[in-house]
Amino acid sequence: MSQKDVFTSVGRRKTAVARVSLSNGTGNITVNGKALKEYCYTDALLQEATRPLAATGLASSVDATIKVNGGGATGQAGAISHGLARALQKMDENLRAALKKAGLITRDGRAKERKKSGQPGARKRFQFSKR
Repeated sequence: MSQKDVFTSVGRRKTAVARVSLSNGTGNITVNGKALKEYCYTDALLQEATRPLAATGLASSVDATIKVNGGGATGQAGAISHGLARALQKMDENLRAALKKAGLITRDGRAKERKKSGQPGARKRFQFSKR
């Protein structure tokens, strides 16, 4: 792997999509032109987004440029995490075991259930009246 290799991948969660470009560097991560700490405004979101880097111990040795759109803050943090995990796996196949053990390679398929007709929500029912 040379110094300027760039590994790209896509991560998804709910309706959010993150396109990740990963390369060797000093730990500089930008999301939509902002620093990661500025974009992920709570500790929980920051921790969720950087889980793959923590699991592999590469937080200070890779640079990432991420474009994310769709969904909300939680979905975007999950999409960033998924995209980083897939890019790290492309970068070094030996990292797959650690990422898989942490459950970071599998896409989280949970999404909002649709509202059904004749009901006020996805599962909620209107009050039953016998008479």
